[in-house]
Amino acid sequence: MERETVVKWLKFISFGFLLLGGLNWLFIGLFEADIIGGIFGGADSAASRVIFSLVGISAVILLTIVLVKAFAKMEEPKKATTQTKTAASE
Repeated sequence: MERETVVKWLKFISFGFLLLGGLNWLFIGLFEADIIGGIFGGADSAASRVIFSLVGISAVILLTIVLVKAFAKMEEPKKATTQTKTAASE
């Protein structure tokens, strides 16, 4: 599989887990109901802990992707400026 395809799927899956976690926190905040815990046998069950861990890992993955893109965009003007200076000096 190509790298871009892997990143695309990784973003899609991570976004899904992040959405699931965000909605769960919405229900906890508004209704004091832990949906994930209710489905998987309580917040202390192994399955709930795995889901909660995947939500956290997804947040880190998406944050990393966003920061890498942001830093890449910050570097683009520097590269263009360097190339312009080199071309002007020739």
